[in-house]
Amino acid sequence: MIISGDLKLISPIESDEDFQPMPEGDKQRRNLSYTTEALRLWFEAQANVYVSGNLFIRYMDNNIEKRIAPDTFVVFGMSKEDRVSYKIYEEGGKAPDFVLEITSKGTVTKDREQNPLIYRDLGVKEYFQYDPTGEYLKPTSLQGVRLEQGRYEAIAVSVLPDDILSLHSEVLGLDLHLYPDRGFRFYDPISNQVLLSYAEAERARFQAELERSFEQQARLQAEAIADQERQQKEKLANYLRSLGINPDEI
Repeated sequence: MIISGDLKLISPIESDEDFQPMPEGDKQRRNLSYTTEALRLWFEAQANVYVSGNLFIRYMDNNIEKRIAPDTFVVFGMSKEDRVSYKIYEEGGKAPDFVLEITSKGTVTKDREQNPLIYRDLGVKEYFQYDPTGEYLKPTSLQGVRLEQGRYEAIAVSVLPDDILSLHSEVLGLDLHLYPDRGFRFYDPISNQVLLSYAEAERARFQAELERSFEQQARLQAEAIADQERQQKEKLANYLRSLGINPDEI
């Protein structure tokens, strides 16, 4: 996560293609990829849902230092077209509806203390944080807040069977699950399915096609065996008739 403003952590370069530091480890990187990919796939069929991540959100036209780059964010009512940065003042004043930060050692203070103030003032409806290491975000490594009458209120945390930590996003209509063995996943409570990344979705499609191929092959084999049995029965019946025996009376 990158933030700049009064803290002036980023030099005022007149460009949208500013340098952004890499994630602090493999866990952060994997979750950065998953969270954005999974939501893009999920909302792919819906018009005017913009999903992005690690992209500058610029919120003050006359001050280029006023910008922040959430790890993953969703904006409803906006086109899916690619952007170099999301400029709220050029998007009809529409701020993200959902923001998720992947917290790390270097961002935990900003993610917990400074970011909520900015997101609140921008009108971000829901703000979630997830710490893949479980070391920096306490008391739980998955937390969320929802904007209620101009203030952020904590979203209730549920513990499901098998020690699955769960928070519900009203904005997305999805649950955010933290599995002891699988880590963070988005979950659709209506269809009871976990949202997949691009790679996971591709593997699932391949597996489904493979299973369909096996089923088709098994069906063809069964049809061939049944046809062979019918031919044998018909041959036997014709032979019996040639002997003057009615096969239907046997």
